[in-house]
Amino acid sequence: MKTKLRVKKDFLISISAILLGLLAGAGLMAVTGNSPLEGFIYLFRGGTMNIERIGNTLATATPLIFTGLSVAFAFKTGLFNIGAAGQMLIGGLCATAIGLTFDWPKAILLTVIAVASLIGGALWAALPGLLKARYNVHEVVATIMMNWIAYWAIYYIIPQHFKGPFLETESQRIPEAASLKVPWLTDLFSGSFINLGFFLAIVFVVIIAFVLEKTTMGYELKAVGYNRDAAEAAGISVNRNIILSMAIAGALAGLGGATFYIGFASNMQIGVLPAQGFDGIAVALLGANAPWGVFTAAIFFGLLHNGKGFMSAMTAIPPEIADTIIATIIYFAATSVLIERNWDKLKKINLENILRRKKRGKLAVKAGGER
Repeated sequence: MKTKLRVKKDFLISISAILLGLLAGAGLMAVTGNSPLEGFIYLFRGGTMNIERIGNTLATATPLIFTGLSVAFAFKTGLFNIGAAGQMLIGGLCATAIGLTFDWPKAILLTVIAVASLIGGALWAALPGLLKARYNVHEVVATIMMNWIAYWAIYYIIPQHFKGPFLETESQRIPEAASLKVPWLTDLFSGSFINLGFFLAIVFVVIIAFVLEKTTMGYELKAVGYNRDAAEAAGISVNRNIILSMAIAGALAGLGGATFYIGFASNMQIGVLPAQGFDGIAVALLGANAPWGVFTAAIFFGLLHNGKGFMSAMTAIPPEIADTIIATIIYFAATSVLIERNWDKLKKINLENILRRKKRGKLAVKAGGER
């Protein structure tokens, strides 16, 4: 019963954050002399008006699902993984290196790439987990530093070993056998960027939901997140679970990097920290750290990202308005405790009013009977 109430409350908070963000966006559109209604029509049409744009929305959402799951999984276990961008880079590097090095059949090559990306991201995140467990180094500081180590490692490795034929700033293009794009899926969505990574994301949403809710490991990880002292008193290895939690979070982000660099894109560029790593924080917050909530929030953000260009092309509204809407939604999702308190206040006031009316009714009936 409590779980259902919690889910209902999280849903209401997320919807409130979205509505407040859209309201703020409408205000900005009006201030700049544009029609909010027209802006929103083109913003949402931009991601849904035909099968190709729907495919592009899902493709944009795919790495966000993985990074959102990564951040949410860490949150669930009491950790803040702000290193998803670096873990994406390492996962993408593993995918790119294997894809450009080996000439294997597509099924075998993609399987090896997925496993390597998982392992690469897991190892990259396990180190901050180890530092947290053994030396109490804050995971935010450690993961930020790992982001920049990954950034500069890619900056060196790509030009030195996988440089493309023309530019120093990007790798060779991924061969067809190593790409998550497949002709039948591209044709089905009229040439969009959608790829097998989207279906892989759905699989991992199911896996993470199962692990967190149905397994002993998930129970122990959440117990450590809720109260480490109590978990340790109950015989749960806190340090082991901290490292394991960060490793799983890193594995998810690493696989997200693979889906981005060999799925959505076709090569790796140096000098760029993928924004999806940081957007994953917003996705996790809006999705209330629940796997299916993350999935829905990622698609919503994919819709906004994919629709803002169309909105800008069809109206005088700058695309930055859509970014502002996203930022505002993130702000309200991050301050969800305030929204939750207001919901509780409204419920309390409503309950008090109902009780007051009932009391008045009883008094009126009693007075009538005495007459």
